[in-house]
Amino acid sequence: MRFQILLLCALGLCSATVVLPAQAQTKPIRLIVPFTAGGPFDSTARILAERVKDTLGTVIVENRPGAGGNIGCDAIAKAAPDGLTIGIASSPTHAVNPWLYSKMPFNAATDFAPITQIARAPNVLVMNAEVAQRLKVNTLQDFIAYAKANPGKLNYGTGGSGSYLAGEMFKRDAGISSVHIPFHSGSPGQLALLGGQVDFNFDILSTAAPNIRSGKLRALAVTTLNRSSVMPDTPTVSDTIKGFSIDTWWGLVAPAGTPRDAIDRLNHAFVMALNAPETTTRFAALMAEPVPTTPDEFGRLMKSELAKYEPLVKASGARAD
Repeated sequence: MRFQILLLCALGLCSATVVLPAQAQTKPIRLIVPFTAGGPFDSTARILAERVKDTLGTVIVENRPGAGGNIGCDAIAKAAPDGLTIGIASSPTHAVNPWLYSKMPFNAATDFAPITQIARAPNVLVMNAEVAQRLKVNTLQDFIAYAKANPGKLNYGTGGSGSYLAGEMFKRDAGISSVHIPFHSGSPGQLALLGGQVDFNFDILSTAAPNIRSGKLRALAVTTLNRSSVMPDTPTVSDTIKGFSIDTWWGLVAPAGTPRDAIDRLNHAFVMALNAPETTTRFAALMAEPVPTTPDEFGRLMKSELAKYEPLVKASGARAD
């Protein structure tokens, strides 16, 4: 290449500035998802991995589920801080688990470098449609009135810390009592709800939406402050209980110590992908809203959410070990 440039210059065919081809990244980026394949965390990660291949090269999505996401997040935290390992941080792993587990393999506040938030998705309070019809529950106000008139008669199922804490927060703020039935994951909890073994639950909207649309579940309210753009006819809990807000968020992080230029490069590529119209369309199918941010903005969210959940988890008395 150097000989060719010198020859061209000697022939007067070379301008003062020569643009050489950019060096391609030779090593793939590993994107660790600390949950099983097929859920919204995994699906959005794969959508983005596909969209950034032209700017970052190959991004390999690796699922590392277990211990409520702690196993995968520990792998992210302990990876080399070279910009080649990134992963998913979420409200369960980085806001709830630090207060739920007595021993954590990583420090959620210090072991990660934020890159960008990816998305947020509301939780939704849903009832088994047949149970709702039998109890004449058509609205959230109906639900609260029935629960207050019949303390302890309703039960709710949970398949993870997020749904459990949403339920506990709702019971506290609504002034009702109900029986908690835990399941080891979301799927059996949803099956129990569909089968009528439990009366209601708080689920991620993307998971509950197909059964809401089919009429098997009745959506009473979403848990974000504002209505969901993908299900705008469903009211919010905050319409009835002022200020009530709890949702599921997730984003990209790297190991602490990853150079800032690498973080900025990753942020630029993934924010471009999140802003693409196709991404919005594909996320909408998952009932998720893209939320591109700067690294500092995502870092502030993670910090504030960690503080938000501390009193809620401690007041609930919940422990995962």
